[in-house]
Amino acid sequence: MWVEGRNHSWIGNVLWGGRALPHIWLRTLSVTAFSMVATLLYQEVPAFHYSLTSMPFTVVGLALGIFLGFRNTASYDRFWEGRKLWGQLVNTSRSLARQILTLLVTEPTAGDAEQAELRALQIRLVHGVIAYVHAFRRMLRKEDPFERIAEYLPPEAVERLRAEENVPYGITQLLAEWIGEARARGWVHPMHVPQLEGSLVSITDLQGGCERIQSTPIPFSYTVLLHRIVAVYCTCLPFGIDEAVGWARPVVVMVVSYAFFGLDQIGEEIEDPFGRDTHDLALAAISRTIERNLKRRLGETVPPALEPKNHVLT
Repeated sequence: MWVEGRNHSWIGNVLWGGRALPHIWLRTLSVTAFSMVATLLYQEVPAFHYSLTSMPFTVVGLALGIFLGFRNTASYDRFWEGRKLWGQLVNTSRSLARQILTLLVTEPTAGDAEQAELRALQIRLVHGVIAYVHAFRRMLRKEDPFERIAEYLPPEAVERLRAEENVPYGITQLLAEWIGEARARGWVHPMHVPQLEGSLVSITDLQGGCERIQSTPIPFSYTVLLHRIVAVYCTCLPFGIDEAVGWARPVVVMVVSYAFFGLDQIGEEIEDPFGRDTHDLALAAISRTIERNLKRRLGETVPPALEPKNHVLT
């Protein structure tokens, strides 16, 4: 996610803000170069003195702008819903960790050995929540989830999870079983069980929401159609500009093509908010925030917050 630039001056943002240009400069340059050749031939070679009326380009340009706006709105809705779901995951993880540390208690007469066992179980459960967050993030990004969970789960739990198709869901099952062990030993009051189970259900619902976004992309045919229309429109634009523009045609084509190519690129980039594109969600930073919060509750060494690299937070 692009995290800097809002504090720059207006002219600074205009000149070097954003990250769409690196993706579209070749397309824009190609169309502009074609426009320069077409303009040169039109101005210097009488045989090429022909042009199209501007009416089709006006109508198509208006419709194309509406279609691009619709696609970008749909893409941003997906992006914003994903951000809200991960924001809720932050809150639910904090709540679950707090419940684990406060609702799992021993009898006042319990000995030191039982207190130590309870503390070990609390640490295992909170570490399990951290492992879940990392595994879920890596699953959404189609990466190996076991790279991080081995840091927080017992070896036998990691081996059990290797047989799981959905590793984050498998971790929630482990958490539920460990809470069941605590209940069996009388460390959880029956009235507190629904609260702990409710937090696990909330995590499952949040995961399902993210999986719904990822598994239901904007129809590919719609995206391809927009790509084609934008490409054809920008390529043919030099022939639809009024003759009064003259040698300024390449400049006009460059500006218009930059706008259309840029809108097309942004919509495609944020369509999947869980990827690693520049403007996708900073899932690694959000996961690190959860990790830092929960480890602090345990009194453990807190890892540093992630810093942006080249103004991008992953």
